[in-house]
Amino acid sequence: MPRLVAFFLLLVPWVAAEPLAGMPLETLGKPHARHEAAFVAAGDKFYLLGGRRIQPVDIFDPATKTWREGAAPPVEVHHFQPVVWEGRIWLVGAMTGPYPHETALDHIPVYDPASDTWSRGPTLPPDRRRGGAGAVIRDGRLYVVCGIINGHWDGHVAWLDVLDLKTGQWSRLPDAPRARDHFQVAVVGDRLYAAGGRRSSGATRQVFDLVEPAVDIFDFKANRWSTLPAPGGNLPTPRAGCMALAVGPYVLIAGGESMAQRDAHSQVEALDTRTGTWSLFATFARGRHGSGLVLRGNILYVAAGSGQRGGSPELDTTETLTLPIPLP
Repeated sequence: MPRLVAFFLLLVPWVAAEPLAGMPLETLGKPHARHEAAFVAAGDKFYLLGGRRIQPVDIFDPATKTWREGAAPPVEVHHFQPVVWEGRIWLVGAMTGPYPHETALDHIPVYDPASDTWSRGPTLPPDRRRGGAGAVIRDGRLYVVCGIINGHWDGHVAWLDVLDLKTGQWSRLPDAPRARDHFQVAVVGDRLYAAGGRRSSGATRQVFDLVEPAVDIFDFKANRWSTLPAPGGNLPTPRAGCMALAVGPYVLIAGGESMAQRDAHSQVEALDTRTGTWSLFATFARGRHGSGLVLRGNILYVAAGSGQRGGSPELDTTETLTLPIPLP
């Protein structure tokens, strides 16, 4: 039996069994406490970038469990999903400025780990700029999903835009079935999954309230959207500021914030994309939102974020979640 097939046959009962538990990781040094940031792997290192205020990149070596400091970006940058293209980290769909009227950047900041330098990436179309969006690269194209135009105030959109990374040309694709911001997307096979998030509405004093339980799916081949049937296909714990990661046929939605509780969410829920059903995959030792997940071997890593709904306390901790069987 091929190793990949064997792994997923084992994973099916495991996901439905007792949830795994995250563990704090003892490290040499700590990252800067931050949230509305991103955590991503590039090469053999992990990078914690952005967040409120101008802060340096924090670089983690999983082999030595050591944090060190890199260069700070030229501008404050937050509320974005990072992607890695040709070894460089792109901060896509980013905002800058203070709450609640943050503004979307007019370009994509790019960090080069090899030289520890920042540069200005592609310009975003003036009438399609927003922050708090999901982003992913597939087959040489960058997809930017949904987001919000006016910080935490109003202007949430259902847009789907794509940048051809060879030609530099932007195109518009069909809008998602619903708008959402403060979320991340993941790709499994030929489909993009948008789960979690909310419609931030400071204008109506509903910044945290309008969480989105529905899961929208974009089929790259068919060029169309669909939505998982409710209620079984809905995200079990609706929340925003959550982190997304594809692991084989599963989409993990981790952490987040909502009006349901003051503490940040600790749930890591798994969508089986073959059946459209959810399971509680794991729980963090410390709930957090506004960061990212990194998978290396059979270990999931998370760092920083906020420990409660809103902006505090900002965390400087690192946590791991060990899968019971090695990934292929």
